[in-house]
Amino acid sequence: MNTAGSSLPPLSLSILGVEPLDEFIREIADFVHHMIATRPVHPDAKVEVEAKLGVLRDRISGQRLMLPVLVETILIPNEVDVRFESNMSLTQHKHFNTMLNDLKLISSQPSHPTSPLEYTHVKVVDSFYSSEDREKVRVTREEKSNTVLEITRKIRLGDLNIYSPKRAADWRVSVSLEVPVSHPIGSPTHVRRKDRICYSHEEFNIDLTQVHSNNNATPNAPPEVLHELEVEIARPGLLLLAAAKRGDPNVSELERNAFDELIRSFVNNARILVKNASDGWHT
Repeated sequence: MNTAGSSLPPLSLSILGVEPLDEFIREIADFVHHMIATRPVHPDAKVEVEAKLGVLRDRISGQRLMLPVLVETILIPNEVDVRFESNMSLTQHKHFNTMLNDLKLISSQPSHPTSPLEYTHVKVVDSFYSSEDREKVRVTREEKSNTVLEITRKIRLGDLNIYSPKRAADWRVSVSLEVPVSHPIGSPTHVRRKDRICYSHEEFNIDLTQVHSNNNATPNAPPEVLHELEVEIARPGLLLLAAAKRGDPNVSELERNAFDELIRSFVNNARILVKNASDGWHT
């Protein structure tokens, strides 16, 4: 029997021979680029771009957001009355810990298709102090030695919420400025002890963190224990350089497209993590 006519021949990407623009990734890239281009000027400030996993909840009912869409969707900022809840269960935390540890081992094999993951285990203490404006000052110390690692004031520039109806978790892209400041005077309002495993892969850090949070306003209350997962662009300097050359006709195509490639890989990493969230985000 001749089956030559029934096999699929090689297909063009489209009638123009090119693949149409991915509007989802482009929307996130445009958002991040706009936040960078319009950021307030602060000497020595670092731009932080991160995607955090969590659940979008209706502010009134407290239930997970339900929208009449079939696939992941970017919400227009401030148009849907939701809150983002990044805390996951200990079971979910262990699930991601196992998955990422296994991936680290697999990625070190010569046959693995991507570069290997590396990881570090850090324990730090963040103390937060009130400041004259709304942003709090954070003093970060290494837990064991009590050495000050950084003192910063974090300014949130903007968020994009992404609703993922087919997955156990949603996600949020945040752009912030971290401004170095001098050590504040007085006592901290609250303290967060972070036990963090940081997995690094190429231009990204994936942070899996257990947080013990104490509020000094209620010193006798037991600490709140949270578990969080986020992916962050590792080199702020590279991000700003790529953003400055985005679409510039006077540079090479590689440099002109570097920012969008960086965001594409950033989004793909966030999507992979969301896809691998197990059922029952809080159970």
